[in-house]
Amino acid sequence: MALDGSKKDIERQAALDYHEFPKPGKLEIRPTKPMATARDLSRAYSPGVAEACTEIATDPALATRYTAKRNLVAVISNGTAVLGLGNIGAQASKPVMEGKAVLFKKFAGIDCFDIEVDEADPEKLADLVCRLEPTFGAVNLEDIKAPDCFTVERLCRERMGIPVFHDDQHGTAIVVAAAAQNALRIAGKRPEDIRIVALGAGAAGVACLTMLNKMGVPLKNMTVFNRSGVIHENSENLAPEQAIFANAVEGTTLEQALKGADMFLGLSGPGALAADLVGKMAEKPIIFALANPVPEIMPEEARAAAPGAMIATGRSDFPNQVNNVLCFPFIFRGALDAEAKEINDAMKLACVDAIASLARQTTSAEVGVAYEGEELTFGPDYLIPKPFDPRLLPTVAVAVAKAAIESGTARRILDLDAYHQTLEAEVFKSSQIMRRVFEATRKSKRRIVFAEGEDHRVLRAAQALVEDRVDTPILVGRPEVITQRLERAGMTIRPNIDFEIVNPECDQRYRDYWRAYHTQMQRHGVTPDLAKAIMRTNTTAIAATMVHLGDADSMVCGAVGQYHWHLNYVSQMLQTDQLSPAGALSLVILDDGPLFVADTHVNVEHTPETLARTVIAAARHVRRFGLEPRVGLCSGSQFGNLDSRSGRTMRAALDILDDEPCDFEYEGEMHTDAALDPELREKLLPGNRLTGRANVLIYANTDAAGAARNLLKSAADGLEVGPILMGMGNRAHIVTPGVTPRGLLNIAALAGTDVSTYG
Repeated sequence: MALDGSKKDIERQAALDYHEFPKPGKLEIRPTKPMATARDLSRAYSPGVAEACTEIATDPALATRYTAKRNLVAVISNGTAVLGLGNIGAQASKPVMEGKAVLFKKFAGIDCFDIEVDEADPEKLADLVCRLEPTFGAVNLEDIKAPDCFTVERLCRERMGIPVFHDDQHGTAIVVAAAAQNALRIAGKRPEDIRIVALGAGAAGVACLTMLNKMGVPLKNMTVFNRSGVIHENSENLAPEQAIFANAVEGTTLEQALKGADMFLGLSGPGALAADLVGKMAEKPIIFALANPVPEIMPEEARAAAPGAMIATGRSDFPNQVNNVLCFPFIFRGALDAEAKEINDAMKLACVDAIASLARQTTSAEVGVAYEGEELTFGPDYLIPKPFDPRLLPTVAVAVAKAAIESGTARRILDLDAYHQTLEAEVFKSSQIMRRVFEATRKSKRRIVFAEGEDHRVLRAAQALVEDRVDTPILVGRPEVITQRLERAGMTIRPNIDFEIVNPECDQRYRDYWRAYHTQMQRHGVTPDLAKAIMRTNTTAIAATMVHLGDADSMVCGAVGQYHWHLNYVSQMLQTDQLSPAGALSLVILDDGPLFVADTHVNVEHTPETLARTVIAAARHVRRFGLEPRVGLCSGSQFGNLDSRSGRTMRAALDILDDEPCDFEYEGEMHTDAALDPELREKLLPGNRLTGRANVLIYANTDAAGAARNLLKSAADGLEVGPILMGMGNRAHIVTPGVTPRGLLNIAALAGTDVSTYG
């Protein structure tokens, strides 16, 4: 639907404001080393910088060790073929190049300088690019018109010892090839048997055809058209890269070529493919209409002409968007980390296979949230993954690095397993610290019941548990609702095969459950009728009763509702003389490491006894993550300087801890900054018993602990794991309503470790 003038004006101004405010442009440079003292300055610049310079002068390869070169890419353009804007010049192309640099940083953590060059001569442009090699680890050529782009890339690749990649060509080609690989799989066809008709023989068109040829499609099976008509052996003004595809008979029309063809590849202009021609193609045709913003044929027209067609466009508002961001950040990441001399065919094909394989897997929880409402199941409308799929970085970059090593172009040999873990930790902040927990969980294989089994976040967590073969999920909910939501989200797990369902409306164990609940609560005002009603409606009580009776090993609840409401039912069924809630411990993962905070939810106001118990329990749980606890008891009072309630409680708790055989460091009472700053703490209390920065902060009430937790999450962009319910023998955990699918997966892994190991 076309926008009216006022809407267009509003959108235009919004786009301009985005680029202008709060500061012009989309990039800035920040230091990665401290620059606070004269000592820092002497190391960053003179005289300390000379040491790095002399090392590199002795061995130039050391530049990737002592400088940012290995993580630095040049995005270079002369502005002769910018997006759909054409030859707008180098200066006007700068917003696009900045945008490309931002995507490198966002999706792969790669730093970029955008370089706009006012040079139309391809040989002179290539010469300039080559002279930049000492600065960069790789070069991304962008928006250079054909056939000049072929010349520039060829000359740079011949002369430079770092990867040079024209993304308009190869990025598009890789994503097209990945989509084609999956489309052929669905159609039941082989690359060597299909016939392709291409409309458009520019840089992207030629690269796509070249990549499809490397996938196995014979050159003789490709018929290519440009503005002058079909390309044949007598066609004039063809670059060598284009002449390879001049195999058609002179005079062949588009209609003749498309009859019985298996695939149409359009990189030309709007409306160039008529619907009646689509109807003449082979069964289950592949239609890649990639002209932007208006494709060669609209998807609904192509689908009407050929109901079995598999269609891709360059637009985000239709399925199967061919978007270069699926490729270029990750192929560069793998090439840079392997210090590859080039991006060769083996690396491109590895990228194709990795992207295609991701689409065939179950969609990740994060993608499901980012694209909520879309059906993301492998099939005709889901041939390639979505750009915000966080698995792209570890999957594609590792595949590319592996191919670089195996093809002999890598200067650096990587431990690919460790490399995968490192990349995974970059996209999933909790990945590194949770690895030890997941390893322990795989040994235990416990049954975890989720009280809110119909919630889409729970369903995605259950999918991940099944795929990772970690724990056995049990979902409390109505089977028809769960099945419908699984199918709608494209998840593959199925009831009674991959997981168990407890149906509150008619489960065969209903009698056993209400009787057990009544037995436990009959002297607390619960009648048989009330017990029956609770077991029909209260999923948290059902889950707690299951754990109580041994039908599950642990429970997870709290995705909906208030924490203390859930805690009430958990305590009713699972609290014993040996087990009772000691406190809630939140792990917040920050850029500079993990920080634990307690008690965030359970004890509104601590007594010295409950506080000491919380400290001991927190130390025990911190060790689950392979960390040594250093506990700071935080208060408004600092080492006895204020006779406040929290100060008195902290001091009394310290006395209790001093009488216990504690095998971990703790200190207090003190302000939070003293707990986190060893130098400040030493000034205030020389010789204190806490070494280094505290990694556990304990507060005397939930107001303070909750505020610290929320500030770390919101203001410091921390990622929370938890809250972890301590003191319940790992039989129950209560999350909060803001929990993500990844958060539920993490808490389920914590619940999945053996009860005899952790309290």
